Parts: sequence; C-alpha cells; structure tokens
Amino acid sequence: MSMNGVYIRLTPSELTRALHDPAWAMEYVDGLLEAESDLEQLPSTARSHHTYGAWHALHFLLRRRGFPVDIVHGEEEVPGMQDRGGHGPPRCVAPDRVRIAADALLALTPAELIDGVTPGQLADAGVYPISQWADEHSLGLVTGVYPSLVAFFRTTALRGHALLVWVD
Repeated sequence: MSMNGVYIRLTPSELTRALHDPAWAMEYVDGLLEAESDLEQLPSTARSHHTYGAWHALHFLLRRRGFPVDIVHGEEEVPGMQDRGGHGPPRCVAPDRVRIAADALLALTPAELIDGVTPGQLADAGVYPISQWADEHSLGLVTGVYPSLVAFFRTTALRGHALLVWVD
C-alpha cells in the first residue's frame, strides 16, 4: 500500500468543534472522504484533496525553498486525534496560515519548485517513494499534482477555512 498526503477543508466552526471533539472530527472526516471518493470534483468545490505519493517530495522541495508553512504535515496538533494510517494523527493548519501558504504557493510555479533538483538528489535524500526517482521525467510526479494543490489551497484561503492534514 502506498502512502498518500490527505487534506480536509474545514470551516472555522468545524475546526473549533474538531479541536474540542476529536471523535466527531474523525467521523466527519470519514464521511467527507467517503462522499467524495467517487466524485471528480474541482479543487474549488472539493472538501478533500490528495497529493498521493508526491507528499514527501513536496515536503522536501518546499523545505528546500524555506516555505513558510508546513503544508505536508500540518502545523498544530489536534488534541485527541488518532493516527490515521501509521504515520501520525492529523494536524491542522489554521485559516491565517492557510492564507500565507496559498499566497506562497501561487508565487511558486511547478518549474520553480523543482528547479535545480535532480531525481537522484531525491533518491539520495530517501524521499518516498525512492523507486520513483529513476529518471528526469520522474519529477512529473510532483509537478503533476502541484497545480491542483495550489488551487485547493487558494479556494481554502478565499473561504477563510482551515485544513486537517495527514499522511496515510
């Protein structure tokens, strides 16, 4: 089974409730994921988003650029949240931090994100999935998911929403 970066968009009131009632949050998240699992939604309407196996490369590449927000692992613990897949519990990104991230993502093109990086560097750094970084075309795993991630963050920021983030 492969690891997958997962994002759930929450309204401020949903985030407040999640922070006070993690059992409700997990049930709510599962319901959103199930409701959207068979739908092809645009990032502007979706409540969930996935970066699939690109999550670790995104983390590596964004950290390399000094990205101001940890959008791959989230920034704040959510007390009482349970591990979603063996890689830690969901964490949140508050609405003000989502806006900072959205602005920074918009300012960074896919080409700029991977500029100066070779697949070999990702493999040498142990970036998951190591077997992916075989040739110069393999960076397409990252540049292929990046535009929809930018759009999802932009929509989330425009709505003043927060995010739950985890790897499962």
